[in-house]
Amino acid sequence: MSKIYRAVLVGTGSICEAHLRAVESTEGQVELVAAVDLDQDRVDAFCKRANVPAAYTDYTKMLQEVGPDIVLVATPPSQHAAMSIEAMEAGAWVLCEKPLCGSLAELDRIREAEQRTGCYTACVFQMRFASSNLHLKRLIDAGQLGRPLVGVCNTLWYRDAAYYAVPWRGRWETELGGPTMGLGIHAMDHFLDLFGEWEEVRAMAGTLDRDIEVEDVSMAMVRFSNGAFGSIVNSALSPRQETNLRLDFQRATVELTHLYGYTRDSWKVTLAPPAQDDSLLQAWQSYPPDVGSTHGAQLTAFVKNMERGECPHTSGIEARRTIELLTAIYKSAFTNRPVLRGSIEPGDPYYTQLHGGGKPYSASPNT
Repeated sequence: MSKIYRAVLVGTGSICEAHLRAVESTEGQVELVAAVDLDQDRVDAFCKRANVPAAYTDYTKMLQEVGPDIVLVATPPSQHAAMSIEAMEAGAWVLCEKPLCGSLAELDRIREAEQRTGCYTACVFQMRFASSNLHLKRLIDAGQLGRPLVGVCNTLWYRDAAYYAVPWRGRWETELGGPTMGLGIHAMDHFLDLFGEWEEVRAMAGTLDRDIEVEDVSMAMVRFSNGAFGSIVNSALSPRQETNLRLDFQRATVELTHLYGYTRDSWKVTLAPPAQDDSLLQAWQSYPPDVGSTHGAQLTAFVKNMERGECPHTSGIEARRTIELLTAIYKSAFTNRPVLRGSIEPGDPYYTQLHGGGKPYSASPNT
């Protein structure tokens, strides 16, 4: 019989439901044995509703008394790095909500803790784990679509004043960034997962309408190592919400349109004219059983990593590639200069803070 992994959920806000469903989807391989929240009433209510045996308000005490195998971190962003490191030092593996951390410096501290403890921290990037995405990656890796040429990655969402009224939102210190960091990070990670390594970023960002410290929109141009070009838009100002990924290869255009998650039916493929390549179309239509882009799909893969003692897919180098892209977008936007991959190192103010340690621009011009 496979090992049953004892998990705890830290943070019982709205995203906790996705983690609860993820645990349930493992059909008993992962068991939720405790939950933690600073709000005693909220964590008690969650534990009662979800039939979780232990409720805590003290994170350190929970780690000491429960000794979990897995810690699911779903707290406000500024707490992610410290909680992940503490969990690994207690012998647990961590699956942490995005953004994983607030800087490359924090990410490097997480990686050092991984090396020191033998445990791992993976970021929740569930867009990578849908069966349709894994199918597309196999076609790309096999060269069946030809070289990647042009990519478009848009996260056009809407977040109103009530959303930003939550005290930790809209502030560099606690939310860590605007839609670049908190909303578009999923689609951008997905973009990199499919298009590969990036080399250069040129970007703009601004606070156009919301009364917040962080940006409410950003745009970037990206040059990839394979020669492809990409454009990225992240917005919190778009009433008609949509997430769109368009990938132009030599032999086909592949498009994905969704909002917060997708299935096989969310994809569209258009073959390059004039020839209609039946073999490529047949390969595209040879789908595996459909598993959507859920927390459960990622947790299942994460448990397999634990069983094998291997680095999860969204840890280590893979996590750093995405966080480095976001950091480069901010640095390029705030310095009005292109940023090359690998150029943000210790000693660079953007290595320790996404806004470079200053006030890159004022809040909304309408306030």
